[in-house]
Amino acid sequence: MKRFILPCLVIILFAACNSGDDSEYVDNSIIPPSSGIPAPANIAYTIIAQHPHDTGAYTQGLELHNGKMYEATGDYENSSIRVTDHTTGKVLQKHIMGDNKIFGEGITILNNKIYQLTWQSNLVYVYDVADINKPIKTFTWPYEGWGITNNGQDLYISDGSSNIYIVNPEDFKVKSTIGVVTNKGPLDNINELELIEGFIYANIYTTDTIVKIDPESGHVVGIMDFKYLLPLTERSGRTDYFNGIAYDTASKTIFVTGKRWPKLYELKLN
Repeated sequence: MKRFILPCLVIILFAACNSGDDSEYVDNSIIPPSSGIPAPANIAYTIIAQHPHDTGAYTQGLELHNGKMYEATGDYENSSIRVTDHTTGKVLQKHIMGDNKIFGEGITILNNKIYQLTWQSNLVYVYDVADINKPIKTFTWPYEGWGITNNGQDLYISDGSSNIYIVNPEDFKVKSTIGVVTNKGPLDNINELELIEGFIYANIYTTDTIVKIDPESGHVVGIMDFKYLLPLTERSGRTDYFNGIAYDTASKTIFVTGKRWPKLYELKLN
């Protein structure tokens, strides 16, 4: 029996040496923290109409107001703000506001004023909605200008990061900041914005996706895939990224397009 004692002692000692907390041997820095945020749900939609769109428009912002489509375009000297008949694609009015230093970005309409961002010049132009030919006011903005929308009281502005700033439209001071996150962490490249039924819908730059953001928490609660929206046969060498969201509160339809796209698509959520 003695010959079994030594091996048993060895086994017991080994077990005893390893009976402690193993956490000291784990490198916690390589383990991603649990966000506790559910993965965004896929949002289904149906395309109900296709409308012509000016392929010269480097679309930065869309806004449907009183039956007319207001569109902001970029590309320096070609930057503009325009009014179009979205059903025919006809440009009714156009104001060229860009030069070799001014690159137009997103727009929103609040209290009969159009707020238009610029990319890196830290300027915001304000127009009377009835006259887009000349700004009535300008503001300075400390960040890059990307997308903009409003909730009827405050402005929401993106700057290409994972932040959306809530801004006072009277003095352009930041009131608070929304940090946009998914279950995988902060979401960058937030571009064109549109507030729809209490949620912020946002293009993610260089992608064919729109995300649905809860403005209270900053959580991305839904995602829409537009990868196959514009057929390859309808693209040219000038066709650029998917961008532009407008909402018709009367019909509950959403309009989307892209930079220099030949079409404006109208859809309904399923």
